[in-house]
Amino acid sequence: QVQLAESGGGLVQAGGSLRLSCGASGRTFSSYTMGWFRQAPGKEREFVASITGSGGSTFYAASVKGRFTISRDNAKNTVYLQMNSLKLEDTAVYYCAAGGWSTSPNVYAFWGQGTQVTVSS
Repeated sequence: QVQLAESGGGLVQAGGSLRLSCGASGRTFSSYTMGWFRQAPGKEREFVASITGSGGSTFYAASVKGRFTISRDNAKNTVYLQMNSLKLEDTAVYYCAAGGWSTSPNVYAFWGQGTQVTVSS
């Protein structure tokens, strides 16, 4: 079992930056691919970024590539999402998840409760 808790969301102006954190419980954190997903009102949950257990490989959705950076610190059982050059369309609830190497939310077995990111003009 892995329990996840996101933090770092908030209100930011367009063009600004935020860093999300996701702390995990359990000794097996480093064995999981970690992903970030987001869900805007009225829309399906969508993949944002993922990182392998070792941190050696990352993958990004086209909509965030070059603006967002996913990283992890296995010693701290934490995964991060650095978000730069934020746009209005980045407004959503952001979730971290632990699972396999995939962009599909169905592959991720464990989820946090989400943190709201709101980008204003």
